[in-house]
Amino acid sequence: MPIEFKSVKGYYYLDAWVMAHIIHQATISFCRRFLNKGNDPGGRLFDQMVMAARSATANIAEGSSRRQTSRETEMRLTDVARATLSELLSDFMAFSLTHNIEPWPVDSVNYQRFKSLQLERPNYGADIERDAWLHVQAQRQRFAPWVESEDLTVRVNSIKLLINRNISMLQKMMERQLQDFKQQGGFTEGLTRERTNTQAQQAVEHGAPVCPLCGKPMIRRTIKRGTRAGQQFWGCSGYPECQGTLRD
Repeated sequence: MPIEFKSVKGYYYLDAWVMAHIIHQATISFCRRFLNKGNDPGGRLFDQMVMAARSATANIAEGSSRRQTSRETEMRLTDVARATLSELLSDFMAFSLTHNIEPWPVDSVNYQRFKSLQLERPNYGADIERDAWLHVQAQRQRFAPWVESEDLTVRVNSIKLLINRNISMLQKMMERQLQDFKQQGGFTEGLTRERTNTQAQQAVEHGAPVCPLCGKPMIRRTIKRGTRAGQQFWGCSGYPECQGTLRD
């Protein structure tokens, strides 16, 4: 399949990216309102929480942008986004413990009402930058009565639930990314396959030996490490599935 480069702004369409922005803005608002010299004298917690929230949006965007060049990198960056959100959730948990803010029971009215609140699907036109900005702002307003509530219990619980929802989204994204990686790989992985296929074809044309294990053509390889570094040997073109080798 020919390798194509598409728009790297596909993350604009990801609910996880939109929700991460809502969490980021809600975290900034929360920190400005409730962290002060009394409970955060050096401003370290403020910086830590805001940067964790920002890191989620940044890594989702970068991971999605790297999808075409390396599915492995995409998964790693998605996992970083998930980890930073977990760190942020831990900070909100600590705040709720300090201020005796009890989590909503799952069968409570507030929990069920907030759970039913969902993101709208984006409908972008030609001006995708402006449309994406407007979409994020519109979704932010849907959650604002909760995540920016004057009631501290409502605010903290809704932000924690939103973070948990975002983490769940990223977990599902990683599962899909893993399946795509297994089936297709990415640009980097595709280049490796193309290079190996070309080398195998050239090996056949030049009368290279066949693998004693699977019968595929063998490729001239060079040892890169150890006491035999620099020496050459024949390796199966089906590596790593087949690890057949021959020495001269």
